[in-house]
Amino acid sequence: MTDTLSLLKLRRSVPPQFLTAPGPDAGQLHELLTIGARVPDHGKLAPWRFIVFSGAAREKAADVVAQVFAANNPDADAEKVAFERNRLTYAPVIVAVVSRARPHVKIPLWEQELSAGAVCMNLLVAAQAMGFGASWLTNWFSFDRAVLTAFGVAEDERVAGFVHIGTSTATPADRERPVLADIVSHYGA
Repeated sequence: MTDTLSLLKLRRSVPPQFLTAPGPDAGQLHELLTIGARVPDHGKLAPWRFIVFSGAAREKAADVVAQVFAANNPDADAEKVAFERNRLTYAPVIVAVVSRARPHVKIPLWEQELSAGAVCMNLLVAAQAMGFGASWLTNWFSFDRAVLTAFGVAEDERVAGFVHIGTSTATPADRERPVLADIVSHYGA
């Protein structure tokens, strides 16, 4: 079995609260983003882009999330607002994968959107291959226009996910996986 197959068989998301520094340095991040962008992309449209949150920018982004959450939930107590703020403060590096799928004469939107999902998956696998833990999440703020605007996401763009990357402080238990007999059919059988 190749190392790649071994890695894929053991790949496991690590929740952000179990990710800490160190995260990828500038060179590693460049390599991760290069690998992330190496996905099927019918028409060579690059229907995605990256927004990197690291260092003090994570705190600034977390403040945006907290402010918008508090404005949308005026009855939320300080603890709940802090919980929402902290979603972007655990992992030392967070990469937002932004889908910029647009109508095209030959390439369906769906293919372009799937390509953005493939970017997220490539980032997860590459991060694990580099020895980091990672998690691909969306959360409510991936769909909140005020947050997205503050993060520089255009009206015609969507967030495919936030990929949190760092050093794992714990190995989460593997979850139960689907039984293949329940999810596989054979055409004509």
